[in-house]
Amino acid sequence: MQKRTLDSPEAVRLLVDSFYEKVQADSFIGPVFTDVAQVDWSKHLPKMYAFWESIILGNNAYDGHPFRPHLIVNQKHTLTIDHFERWLQLFSQTIAENFIGENAEQVRQRATQIALVWNHKLEYINNDSYMEE
Repeated sequence: MQKRTLDSPEAVRLLVDSFYEKVQADSFIGPVFTDVAQVDWSKHLPKMYAFWESIILGNNAYDGHPFRPHLIVNQKHTLTIDHFERWLQLFSQTIAENFIGENAEQVRQRATQIALVWNHKLEYINNDSYMEE
């Protein structure tokens, strides 16, 4: 398949669909999505199209609280840096396989920032030593 620029709703859909195919097949984070979060893909994928369109295309398609579902999953199954690193590895691989151009690199950097910040927040929540005086 020829690589394309990441500059349209169709390209975002390709990114999201290709990425989540990898996620579902992954032996480490796949079960977090399927067994722990019990993701309904028919509802999740359109949210992810809107989320990434908002970031990539700046069209404000997403209206939601993206960190909240991760908090809920974390209450059932502790999310660690290993989960976020695998997520980022699969995301970066998907971009490298399918896309070229400045937008692709910017999206990869943005995904890295999201993974690092969300991991940091969950590490803080999971380490209750902050509650001690």
